[in-house]
Amino acid sequence: MFFCGYINAIPYFCFSNEQKQHKYLVLLLQLLQRQGAGIFLLKSIHKHINIKSSPEKIGGFLFMTITVIGTGLIGCSMANRLRETGFTQRIIGVDNNEKNLITALQLGWIDNSMVLEEAIKQSHLVIIAIPVDVTRQLLPGILDKLDRQVLMDVGSTKNSICQSVAGHKNRGRYVATHPMWGTEKDGPEAVVKDAFKGRVAVVCEKDETDADALQLVEGLYTRIGMQLVYMNADVHDVHAAYVSHISHIASYALSLTVLEKEKEEDAIFELASGGFESTVRLAKSNPAMWVPIFKQNRENVLDVLNEHISQLRKIKSCLEKENFEYLKELIEDANKIKRILK
Repeated sequence: MFFCGYINAIPYFCFSNEQKQHKYLVLLLQLLQRQGAGIFLLKSIHKHINIKSSPEKIGGFLFMTITVIGTGLIGCSMANRLRETGFTQRIIGVDNNEKNLITALQLGWIDNSMVLEEAIKQSHLVIIAIPVDVTRQLLPGILDKLDRQVLMDVGSTKNSICQSVAGHKNRGRYVATHPMWGTEKDGPEAVVKDAFKGRVAVVCEKDETDADALQLVEGLYTRIGMQLVYMNADVHDVHAAYVSHISHIASYALSLTVLEKEKEEDAIFELASGGFESTVRLAKSNPAMWVPIFKQNRENVLDVLNEHISQLRKIKSCLEKENFEYLKELIEDANKIKRILK
């Protein structure tokens, strides 16, 4: 309310042209956003100083500073999409991998790099895009450093991470999310321009999050074209085990099987077709990312893996017993996935 009174006290003639008006607005917004100002206050400023550009655009995070912790595929792809869609105009990179930081700077995914503490001070939003074991380790300490900034992560497991900050004094500033997108590649060189668009973003434990923090992150995902789904962290981990984690395990296993056979027959990969390539594509995924995921979601992954092995045994039994009628039934049942995946 102090700022509203201050704006009312400013004579209109102080702004002799729109350029000066805009310069004043930028400075004022930067100050107000650090104080957590909302769109209604921004509209009030817009009304009083007669700027032609819309307050939604001004309040739509044109002056927001975002820090991305982890300048790999996910972090840099998100940074690029947030800049492309006008969600932010300044992105700070934080990473202990100096090579990734330099590459991200050279490619324009980030504007500059800083140590974590300084980056947090200069940011409105902090995005954690690092392996889930490191996220769990760093998250409480990052929350300790927050004032009114918003913190979100994009990890593939949620329950263990959420438990690590349960009861934290700044828990409300943290939004637990999982954008369901990725590739088998890694590093800032692997950025995909239309990443995340049309995919689902899961938001977990939203009742533990402050309303303004949740609204900001919802706006972020909407801006980059994602559909929002809400669920508890433990439920998310069960679903993720079925639709994501088991796919990687199956791909790793098939790759190991074929590589073992290749020791006996050098020509085996000469026969590999597109079907084989698409099936083992995920086996190229980085173990530094995926082993921590399997570790944190071990129980759910084991449940899914046991069911998967059970289905493989049915198919194996059909072949051993030459029961091709039952094999046909199994394949027809598997074909029902067409109803879900078009």
